[in-house]
Amino acid sequence: MAKTLEDWLGSDVKKLLKLPTGDLSNTFFFRDPPRTNFINNDYFFSPADGTILYQKVVHDANEPIVEIKGVNYTLKDVMCDPEYDSPSLVIGIFMSFYDVHINRIPYSGILKYEPIDSIESTNKPMLALEKDILNKAINPNNMEYLKNNERMFNEIYSPSLDYTYYLIQIADEDVDVIAPFVKHQNSYVGQNERFSLIRWGSQVDLVLPLDKRYTFETQHPDTTHVEAGLDTLIKLIYN
Repeated sequence: MAKTLEDWLGSDVKKLLKLPTGDLSNTFFFRDPPRTNFINNDYFFSPADGTILYQKVVHDANEPIVEIKGVNYTLKDVMCDPEYDSPSLVIGIFMSFYDVHINRIPYSGILKYEPIDSIESTNKPMLALEKDILNKAINPNNMEYLKNNERMFNEIYSPSLDYTYYLIQIADEDVDVIAPFVKHQNSYVGQNERFSLIRWGSQVDLVLPLDKRYTFETQHPDTTHVEAGLDTLIKLIYN
């Protein structure tokens, strides 16, 4: 369940440091623990286990979500779409080596997805940010991968809300594959259903376009460690 970064490092990660590196990388990393599929239509749940890096409402698509070495990471960068201009709430969750890497659906809907190649010939590493998290000192200048790395663009349309939101899965330098579990486009996926796996360090951004019918209320401060399918991220308030 949701913990402060300090509590997560002092409990979950501290226990894992006793395991041999081989066991961590070959067995533990690929775990897929059984979890109860909670259904609560008043919330969007976390799509990933990991640390919340940022939560920001962006009204201008050119407004920075974070500034990385003097260069803005914008909503257009997140969406890989120079035409995207819908004011949105963006939440970034970083999955470390110690996190479960199975991703889940925050709110039930119809899923379609599209892989997007890296901007450069290879992905940039995420190791520097992982070290930041383990040292409890997150530095945006170590987030260069956000501007460059390959990703999976997931679009989910919720018929019950008549609303579309997005999940952007971002791969690390050492990622072998972003592996969707849902093989057919436009398939229905239930809330907190497993839908994909990203190997090794990686990130998921949840993008909620603002809608006058709804208010999105964040549930945790930045740097909170959350778990997919167990922790709520957003309370959905009907206006």
